[in-house]
Amino acid sequence: MPEIQQIVTHPGGAHKDDLLACCVLIARHGCPVVRRDPTEAERLDPSVALVDIGGSHDPALHNYDHHHFPREHAPTCSLSLVLDALGVYQDARTFCDWLEPAEWFDSRGPKATAAWLGVPRRAVSQLNSPIDATLLRRFAQQPEHAPGEVLYEYMRLVGQDLLDHLRDVRASIDQIADRCERWSVTAGDDVIEAVFLPRGDVMPDEPSGSVARFVRATGLEHEIGATVYPDRRGPGYGISRYEDDPRLDFSRVEGEPDVHFAHQSGFVCKTTATAPERLRELIRLAAGG
Repeated sequence: MPEIQQIVTHPGGAHKDDLLACCVLIARHGCPVVRRDPTEAERLDPSVALVDIGGSHDPALHNYDHHHFPREHAPTCSLSLVLDALGVYQDARTFCDWLEPAEWFDSRGPKATAAWLGVPRRAVSQLNSPIDATLLRRFAQQPEHAPGEVLYEYMRLVGQDLLDHLRDVRASIDQIADRCERWSVTAGDDVIEAVFLPRGDVMPDEPSGSVARFVRATGLEHEIGATVYPDRRGPGYGISRYEDDPRLDFSRVEGEPDVHFAHQSGFVCKTTATAPERLRELIRLAAGG
């Protein structure tokens, strides 16, 4: 597929989806952005990316417009199409909680988005900030954005950080999938399902977050009650209740001799214990077993 030499997006007001789609393409290709209607030749030129304009979705031609989709089509925006073409859309939907609301807002509008979120209409605008407003306004004000300009380089950083985040998330999930263990911990009449990540030579930068993302990525959100992972600040482990599982309260283990920290709200504890049976015992105690 030819390298993209230019990005064309619509003139007039800018929206979050077309701005972010351009950010991702800038990070990947480093080419200029022009804000105008495309020519017919550009619609057929794979070296020109059409973002949020052009009436066509054709990744082979780098055409990323969603406006011609039927009303019953799932909420989709130009950023969705770009991420899908790069093969990272499913990870983005899973690990970027802001993406689905952005799809709803762009394709359904603020009223329907608020209803879908179960919040008042005004709550949608209350979440806006001067950062959003300034970036969108400045992006819309210029007919062209080129490498070296302040806004262009900021957009490159936004796109690169998003792609780096998705790459790192996928790498850590794959790493954990190769090494983690699934535990079933009996606590009285209940069974607490847990994911245990043993300590190894190579570890994720954030073991707790990485294990939690692994649970989401593998569809185990409704099965797992606890996660056990290496403590970044010591040789032991952290134990957390997953998604605030109400069966677990780690403040119950505060007095245990090998527990050096237990949050008063009960969602996590840190222990010097390393033996799997002792870690399972702490989960049993946190469950009141």
